[in-house]
Amino acid sequence: MSGPPASSRSPRALRPRVAGVSIVIPAFNEQLSIGATIERVSAAAASLGVPCQIVVVNDGSRDGTGAVVRGLLTGMPELELVEHFPNRGYGGSLRAGFAAAVHDWIAFLPGDNQFDPRDLSRLIERASGADIVPGHRAKRQDALIRRIDAFGWNMAVTALFGRLSRDIDCGFQLFRRDLLQHAHVESNGAMIDTELLAGAKARGFVIADIPVTHHPRTAGHPTGANVRVILRAFRDLVRFRMRLSRELRDERRGRCR
Repeated sequence: MSGPPASSRSPRALRPRVAGVSIVIPAFNEQLSIGATIERVSAAAASLGVPCQIVVVNDGSRDGTGAVVRGLLTGMPELELVEHFPNRGYGGSLRAGFAAAVHDWIAFLPGDNQFDPRDLSRLIERASGADIVPGHRAKRQDALIRRIDAFGWNMAVTALFGRLSRDIDCGFQLFRRDLLQHAHVESNGAMIDTELLAGAKARGFVIADIPVTHHPRTAGHPTGANVRVILRAFRDLVRFRMRLSRELRDERRGRCR
């Protein structure tokens, strides 16, 4: 895939300082984890020294996830709740959270309490020289089968799009909100991380990943290793490769007119 012309690139000199962050937390059946996740994110956000918004997306949970979040709304003015019924999937949750974001930079991390929100400060520091900062799990604390699935997925994505990040499906990232005007995300599933990263890279935006802390899951059940989820993600990967090629071709034609 050829790179975009210089006119579409994002010069470092034009990158704004991170003046505010919207933090999106997708959650599906995370009743036992979401409260602790929100409290840790809120504490980390308070230490950043910039305005922060926390958007929790309750994606059709069948447990008490929504009730836990609603119980925290009064004491946390920075907290907002978006709810979907029925479930829309991981990508659908993120897209809803992105739509609700009010700040110029958006971070996202899952509601399973496996990441350390204090790493947000490191992502923000790295953003001074990048447009999108994906984390990569320095020591991934997942079951062997999930790590094998992730290895295969990373290999497939790299084969189609080149190197995007050391950990495509990390789920803890920070990016400029206006990047969504160029890297179009449409997936309701696990493909959304690849859409964001590959779309950004193809248009010349700068990606700089950094290591983040990862903890073992202590409650709830992961959904990413579901066979149907995996098969749908690989199907969507091929479809996205074709869509991205069409988008880039149309953009080149538009600039030539």
